[in-house]
Amino acid sequence: MLTLTQPEGAPARDFHLTRRGVAAAFFTGYAAAGLWANADPIHTDEAGLIVSTVSFPSAGFPLPAYLARPDAKGGFPTILVASEVFGIHEYIKDVCRRLAKLGYVALAPAFFVRVGDPAPLTDMSAVIKIVARASDQQVLGDVGAAVKFMKAQPFVDRSRLAVTGFCWGGGVTWLACETFADFKAGVAWYGRMVPPQNPPPDPKRLWPVALAANLRAPVLGLYGGQDQLAASVPAMRAALAAAHQSSSEIIVYPDAGHGFHADYRASYNAADAQDGWRRMLAFFSKNGVAPKSFNPG
Repeated sequence: MLTLTQPEGAPARDFHLTRRGVAAAFFTGYAAAGLWANADPIHTDEAGLIVSTVSFPSAGFPLPAYLARPDAKGGFPTILVASEVFGIHEYIKDVCRRLAKLGYVALAPAFFVRVGDPAPLTDMSAVIKIVARASDQQVLGDVGAAVKFMKAQPFVDRSRLAVTGFCWGGGVTWLACETFADFKAGVAWYGRMVPPQNPPPDPKRLWPVALAANLRAPVLGLYGGQDQLAASVPAMRAALAAAHQSSSEIIVYPDAGHGFHADYRASYNAADAQDGWRRMLAFFSKNGVAPKSFNPG
Protein backbone atom coordinates (compact mmCIF):
# COMPACT_ATOMS: atom_id res chain seq x y z
CA MET A 1 0.00 0.00 0.00
CA LEU A 2 1.42 3.43 -0.98
CA THR A 3 2.03 6.02 1.69
CA LEU A 4 1.86 9.53 0.22
CA THR A 5 3.33 12.59 1.91
CA GLN A 6 4.61 15.91 0.70
CA PRO A 7 8.41 16.12 0.58
CA GLU A 8 10.60 19.14 1.01
CA GLY A 9 12.94 19.64 -1.93
CA ALA A 10 16.52 20.74 -1.46
CA PRO A 11 17.39 24.33 -2.48
CA ALA A 12 18.62 24.76 -6.03
CA ARG A 13 22.29 25.29 -6.74
CA ASP A 14 24.30 25.31 -9.93
CA PHE A 15 27.32 23.07 -10.27
CA HIS A 16 29.29 21.08 -12.82
CA LEU A 17 29.73 17.39 -12.08
CA THR A 18 33.23 15.96 -12.35
CA ARG A 19 34.05 12.30 -13.01
CA ARG A 20 35.07 12.04 -9.39
CA GLY A 21 31.53 12.87 -8.35
CA VAL A 22 29.51 10.44 -10.45
CA ALA A 23 28.94 7.99 -7.62
CA ALA A 24 26.96 10.69 -5.78
CA ALA A 25 25.36 12.19 -8.87
CA PHE A 26 21.75 12.44 -7.80
CA PHE A 27 20.10 15.67 -6.80
CA THR A 28 18.07 15.29 -3.61
CA GLY A 29 15.17 17.57 -4.57
CA TYR A 30 12.98 18.28 -7.58
CA ALA A 31 14.34 19.74 -10.82
CA ALA A 32 14.89 23.41 -10.08
CA ALA A 33 14.03 24.65 -13.58
CA GLY A 34 10.71 22.79 -13.65
CA LEU A 35 9.48 22.98 -10.04
CA TRP A 36 6.14 24.77 -9.68
CA ALA A 37 5.78 26.93 -6.58
CA ASN A 38 2.31 25.46 -5.89
CA ALA A 39 3.29 21.85 -6.59
CA ASP A 40 1.96 19.16 -4.26
CA PRO A 41 3.87 16.13 -5.55
CA ILE A 42 3.42 12.51 -4.54
CA HIS A 43 6.09 11.01 -2.31
CA THR A 44 6.35 7.22 -2.14
CA ASP A 45 8.05 5.81 0.94
CA GLU A 46 10.69 3.08 0.97
CA ALA A 47 8.88 0.63 3.27
CA GLY A 48 9.16 -2.87 1.89
CA LEU A 49 11.72 -1.77 -0.70
CA ILE A 50 15.46 -1.85 -1.25
CA VAL A 51 16.59 1.45 -2.72
CA SER A 52 20.18 2.13 -3.73
CA THR A 53 22.57 3.86 -6.10
CA VAL A 54 24.35 1.37 -8.32
CA SER A 55 26.83 1.74 -11.16
CA PHE A 56 27.82 -0.39 -14.11
CA PRO A 57 30.32 0.01 -16.94
CA SER A 58 29.21 1.66 -20.17
CA ALA A 59 31.89 2.30 -22.79
CA GLY A 60 34.51 2.44 -20.04
CA PHE A 61 32.48 4.85 -17.88
CA PRO A 62 31.02 3.92 -14.46
CA LEU A 63 27.42 4.91 -15.14
CA PRO A 64 25.39 5.52 -11.97
CA ALA A 65 21.72 4.61 -11.73
CA TYR A 66 18.94 4.78 -9.16
CA LEU A 67 17.54 1.35 -8.32
CA ALA A 68 14.34 0.49 -6.43
CA ARG A 69 13.12 -3.07 -5.92
CA PRO A 70 10.95 -5.15 -3.62
CA ASP A 71 12.64 -6.34 -0.43
CA ALA A 72 11.79 -9.95 -1.16
CA LYS A 73 13.23 -13.02 -2.80
CA GLY A 74 12.46 -13.96 -6.36
CA GLY A 75 12.99 -12.77 -9.90
CA PHE A 76 10.92 -9.66 -10.58
CA PRO A 77 9.90 -8.04 -13.87
CA THR A 78 12.09 -5.04 -14.47
CA ILE A 79 11.46 -1.58 -15.93
CA LEU A 80 14.17 0.71 -17.30
CA VAL A 81 13.09 4.28 -16.52
CA ALA A 82 14.42 6.98 -18.88
CA SER A 83 14.32 10.45 -17.33
CA GLU A 84 13.26 13.85 -18.59
CA VAL A 85 15.89 16.42 -19.57
CA PHE A 86 16.34 17.12 -15.84
CA GLY A 87 17.97 13.77 -15.16
CA ILE A 88 17.62 11.79 -11.95
CA HIS A 89 15.82 13.98 -9.44
CA GLU A 90 13.11 13.25 -6.87
CA TYR A 91 10.29 12.82 -9.37
CA ILE A 92 12.10 10.10 -11.35
CA LYS A 93 13.18 8.40 -8.13
CA ASP A 94 9.60 8.43 -6.93
CA VAL A 95 8.42 6.85 -10.19
CA CYS A 96 10.92 4.05 -9.55
CA ARG A 97 9.62 3.56 -6.01
CA ARG A 98 6.01 3.53 -7.25
CA LEU A 99 6.90 0.72 -9.65
CA ALA A 100 8.82 -1.16 -6.96
CA LYS A 101 5.80 -0.99 -4.63
CA LEU A 102 3.85 -2.81 -7.34
CA GLY A 103 6.40 -5.61 -7.56
CA TYR A 104 8.77 -4.35 -10.25
CA VAL A 105 12.48 -3.69 -10.21
CA ALA A 106 12.98 -0.15 -11.55
CA LEU A 107 16.32 1.19 -12.78
CA ALA A 108 16.89 4.83 -13.82
CA PRO A 109 20.33 5.45 -15.38
CA ALA A 110 21.92 8.91 -15.12
CA PHE A 111 22.46 9.45 -18.84
CA PHE A 112 23.84 13.00 -18.51
CA VAL A 113 26.45 12.72 -15.75
CA ARG A 114 29.43 12.50 -18.08
CA VAL A 115 28.90 16.22 -18.60
CA GLY A 116 26.88 17.41 -15.62
CA ASP A 117 23.74 17.06 -13.55
CA PRO A 118 20.91 19.19 -14.99
CA ALA A 119 18.55 18.70 -12.03
CA PRO A 120 19.82 21.52 -9.75
CA LEU A 121 20.14 24.09 -12.55
CA THR A 122 17.75 27.01 -12.78
CA ASP A 123 18.79 28.09 -16.30
CA MET A 124 17.04 26.00 -18.97
CA SER A 125 19.65 26.94 -21.57
CA ALA A 126 22.30 25.35 -19.33
CA VAL A 127 20.12 22.25 -18.96
CA ILE A 128 19.75 21.93 -22.74
CA LYS A 129 23.52 22.29 -23.26
CA ILE A 130 24.11 19.30 -20.97
CA VAL A 131 21.39 17.21 -22.60
CA ALA A 132 22.64 18.02 -26.10
CA ARG A 133 25.97 16.38 -25.30
CA ALA A 134 24.26 13.01 -24.82
CA SER A 135 24.29 11.59 -28.35
CA ASP A 136 21.89 8.87 -29.45
CA GLN A 137 24.83 6.51 -29.82
CA GLN A 138 25.95 7.17 -26.24
CA VAL A 139 22.44 6.87 -24.83
CA LEU A 140 21.65 3.64 -26.66
CA GLY A 141 25.02 2.29 -25.54
CA ASP A 142 24.02 3.15 -21.97
CA VAL A 143 20.67 1.41 -22.47
CA GLY A 144 22.47 -1.69 -23.69
CA ALA A 145 24.80 -1.58 -20.68
CA ALA A 146 21.78 -1.19 -18.37
CA VAL A 147 20.12 -4.22 -19.96
CA LYS A 148 23.29 -6.26 -19.44
CA PHE A 149 23.44 -5.14 -15.80
CA MET A 150 19.78 -5.93 -15.16
CA LYS A 151 19.96 -9.38 -16.71
CA ALA A 152 22.92 -10.25 -14.46
CA GLN A 153 21.04 -9.51 -11.21
CA PRO A 154 19.57 -12.45 -9.25
CA PHE A 155 16.46 -10.44 -8.35
CA VAL A 156 15.59 -9.76 -12.02
CA ASP A 157 13.47 -11.99 -14.24
CA ARG A 158 15.50 -11.48 -17.39
CA SER A 159 12.61 -12.66 -19.58
CA ARG A 160 10.38 -9.80 -18.41
CA LEU A 161 12.03 -6.46 -19.22
CA ALA A 162 10.28 -3.27 -20.31
CA VAL A 163 11.10 0.43 -20.66
CA THR A 164 9.28 3.66 -19.97
CA GLY A 165 10.38 7.27 -20.23
CA PHE A 166 9.17 10.83 -19.89
CA CYS A 167 9.71 13.79 -22.25
CA TRP A 168 13.31 13.29 -23.50
CA GLY A 169 13.08 9.79 -22.05
CA GLY A 170 9.92 9.15 -24.06
CA GLY A 171 11.98 9.51 -27.21
CA VAL A 172 14.57 7.17 -25.72
CA THR A 173 11.79 4.64 -25.09
CA TRP A 174 10.82 4.55 -28.77
CA LEU A 175 14.48 4.19 -29.83
CA ALA A 176 15.19 1.51 -27.22
CA CYS A 177 12.30 -0.62 -28.50
CA GLU A 178 13.50 -0.05 -32.06
CA THR A 179 17.01 -1.19 -31.13
CA PHE A 180 16.91 -3.93 -28.49
CA ALA A 181 15.11 -7.26 -28.63
CA ASP A 182 15.46 -7.60 -24.83
CA PHE A 183 12.41 -5.44 -24.10
CA LYS A 184 8.93 -6.89 -24.31
CA ALA A 185 7.15 -3.53 -24.19
CA GLY A 186 7.71 0.21 -23.95
CA VAL A 187 5.58 3.13 -22.77
CA ALA A 188 6.62 6.55 -24.06
CA TRP A 189 5.25 9.56 -22.21
CA TYR A 190 5.19 12.57 -24.58
CA GLY A 191 8.53 11.81 -26.25
CA ARG A 192 9.64 13.41 -29.51
CA MET A 193 9.00 11.16 -32.51
CA VAL A 194 9.87 13.32 -35.52
CA PRO A 195 12.66 15.85 -36.19
CA PRO A 196 11.92 19.53 -35.57
CA GLN A 197 11.42 21.73 -38.61
CA ASN A 198 13.27 24.70 -37.18
CA PRO A 199 16.16 24.72 -36.58
CA PRO A 200 17.24 21.93 -38.95
CA PRO A 201 17.93 18.75 -36.95
CA ASP A 202 21.34 17.26 -36.37
CA PRO A 203 21.84 14.73 -39.20
CA LYS A 204 23.38 12.32 -36.69
CA ARG A 205 20.21 12.17 -34.61
CA LEU A 206 17.89 9.18 -34.74
CA TRP A 207 14.15 9.73 -35.01
CA PRO A 208 11.55 7.12 -34.02
CA VAL A 209 9.31 7.85 -37.02
CA ALA A 210 12.08 6.79 -39.42
CA LEU A 211 12.74 3.57 -37.51
CA ALA A 212 9.18 2.38 -36.91
CA ALA A 213 9.74 -0.71 -39.06
CA ASN A 214 12.56 -1.73 -36.70
CA LEU A 215 10.37 -2.01 -33.60
CA ARG A 216 11.31 -5.14 -31.65
CA ALA A 217 8.63 -4.57 -29.02
CA PRO A 218 5.27 -2.77 -29.01
CA VAL A 219 5.14 0.78 -27.70
CA LEU A 220 2.29 2.66 -26.07
CA GLY A 221 2.61 6.41 -26.65
CA LEU A 222 0.89 8.79 -24.21
CA TYR A 223 0.60 12.39 -25.45
CA GLY A 224 -1.18 15.60 -24.50
CA GLY A 225 -3.40 17.24 -27.09
CA GLN A 226 -2.23 20.71 -25.96
CA ASP A 227 1.42 19.72 -26.43
CA GLN A 228 3.05 20.77 -29.71
CA LEU A 229 4.51 17.26 -29.93
CA ALA A 230 0.98 15.96 -30.50
CA ALA A 231 1.18 17.41 -34.02
CA SER A 232 3.54 14.53 -34.90
CA VAL A 233 1.13 11.81 -33.77
CA PRO A 234 -0.49 11.36 -37.23
CA ALA A 235 2.93 10.89 -38.85
CA MET A 236 3.94 8.30 -36.27
CA ARG A 237 0.63 6.48 -36.55
CA ALA A 238 1.07 6.37 -40.32
CA ALA A 239 4.62 5.05 -39.97
CA LEU A 240 3.43 2.33 -37.58
CA ALA A 241 0.62 1.34 -39.94
CA ALA A 242 2.95 1.25 -42.96
CA ALA A 243 5.33 -1.00 -41.00
CA HIS A 244 2.44 -3.25 -39.88
CA GLN A 245 3.23 -2.49 -36.25
CA SER A 246 -0.33 -3.08 -35.10
CA SER A 247 0.64 -3.90 -31.51
CA SER A 248 1.79 -0.32 -30.90
CA GLU A 249 -0.65 2.51 -30.25
CA ILE A 250 -0.75 6.18 -29.34
CA ILE A 251 -3.24 7.74 -26.92
CA VAL A 252 -3.85 11.50 -26.99
CA TYR A 253 -5.42 13.27 -23.99
CA PRO A 254 -7.15 16.32 -25.51
CA ASP A 255 -6.89 18.63 -22.49
CA ALA A 256 -3.37 17.68 -21.37
CA GLY A 257 -0.17 19.55 -22.14
CA HIS A 258 3.44 18.47 -22.20
CA GLY A 259 4.64 16.90 -18.95
CA PHE A 260 1.14 16.05 -17.76
CA HIS A 261 2.42 13.19 -15.56
CA ALA A 262 5.06 15.33 -13.81
CA ASP A 263 3.38 16.09 -10.49
CA TYR A 264 5.97 18.69 -9.47
CA ARG A 265 5.27 20.90 -12.52
CA ALA A 266 2.47 23.31 -13.39
CA SER A 267 1.64 21.09 -16.39
CA TYR A 268 0.48 18.23 -14.15
CA ASN A 269 -2.95 16.85 -15.00
CA ALA A 270 -3.93 14.43 -12.24
CA ALA A 271 -6.79 12.69 -14.05
CA ASP A 272 -4.84 12.08 -17.26
CA ALA A 273 -1.69 11.14 -15.33
CA GLN A 274 -3.61 8.50 -13.40
CA ASP A 275 -5.28 7.17 -16.54
CA GLY A 276 -1.93 7.02 -18.33
CA TRP A 277 -0.38 5.15 -15.41
CA ARG A 278 -3.26 2.66 -15.49
CA ARG A 279 -2.84 2.20 -19.24
CA MET A 280 0.93 1.74 -18.81
CA LEU A 281 0.49 -1.05 -16.27
CA ALA A 282 -2.17 -2.72 -18.41
CA PHE A 283 0.12 -2.51 -21.46
CA PHE A 284 2.99 -4.10 -19.56
CA SER A 285 0.66 -6.85 -18.36
CA LYS A 286 -0.74 -7.44 -21.83
CA ASN A 287 2.79 -7.94 -23.14
CA GLY A 288 3.97 -10.30 -20.43
CA VAL A 289 5.68 -7.86 -18.06
CA ALA A 290 3.42 -8.07 -15.04
CA PRO A 291 4.50 -8.73 -11.44
CA LYS A 292 3.13 -11.54 -9.41
CA SER A 293 1.04 -10.57 -6.44
CA PHE A 294 3.31 -8.58 -4.13
CA ASN A 295 2.57 -6.92 -0.80
CA PRO A 296 5.38 -4.62 0.40
CA GLY A 297 3.80 -4.27 3.84
